Amino acid sequence: MDFDKELDAKGLSCPLPILKTKKALNDLASGQVLKILATDPGSVKDMEAFARQTGHALLSSTEDSGTCVFFMRKK
Repeated sequence: MDFDKELDAKGLSCPLPILKTKKALNDLASGQVLKILATDPGSVKDMEAFARQTGHALLSSTEDSGTCVFFMRKK
């Protein structure tokens, strides 16, 4: 999937992946896509809740060898 910016939040515990995601999205224009890498097991539910609460679109959520990969489009 194409993306405009990548955020490496691996090794960070809740709530840091969400806080860094919020900050990274602030730097993007509406419609741009952020790729997020996280290793916190709670990040899947956190990203889903964050997308629901903020209106940003969670385009994809996958896991590969313990790393969660998310693609989120800024509203």
